[in-house]
Amino acid sequence: MNSSRSLALVSLFAALLAVFGLIPKIDLPLGVPITLQTLGVMLAGCLLGPKRALQAMLLFLTAVALGLPLLSGGRGGLGVFMAPAAGYLIGWPIGALVTGLVMTALPQATPRSTAISAFFASAVGGLLVVHAMGVAGLVQIANLSWTQAFFGTLVFVPGDLLKCAVCALVVHTVARGLPDWNFGSRALK
Repeated sequence: MNSSRSLALVSLFAALLAVFGLIPKIDLPLGVPITLQTLGVMLAGCLLGPKRALQAMLLFLTAVALGLPLLSGGRGGLGVFMAPAAGYLIGWPIGALVTGLVMTALPQATPRSTAISAFFASAVGGLLVVHAMGVAGLVQIANLSWTQAFFGTLVFVPGDLLKCAVCALVVHTVARGLPDWNFGSRALK
């Protein structure tokens, strides 16, 4: 993939994450809102591959750190990295990377198998990894016990499984409509 196309895709997915931030958040007592932005993490990992997905998430979080109000609810600045949701935010690049790596290792012979792979990759990277980082953040920043943080994060799982299904549907559509699309590590060529 040439560097200008690669840069365009990385920027596009960082912008997509910002667009998902325009959808209003649902605040929870835990201090971590429900947003659509984790869907962007999943899509980036599945569609861009590990390297480009990581770059897209880092670009987005750099813009947030610089003060752009790109997070759901118009949040931005360094303060968001000191809030209870910080572990989740830090988990986005790692989750996108893992999603891409898992997607690389799974079958992609047909649009259906690619979609199934995308669901599984999203569940591993976009759900398990992001939530593991989120739990660690809740323990460190919100001073919750590991048990409280673990059970607190379970409220997100049904919605995130739905996001995994939406990601798989999008990947299926891309695989059918753009049969030459490079998923996983093939996106790095």
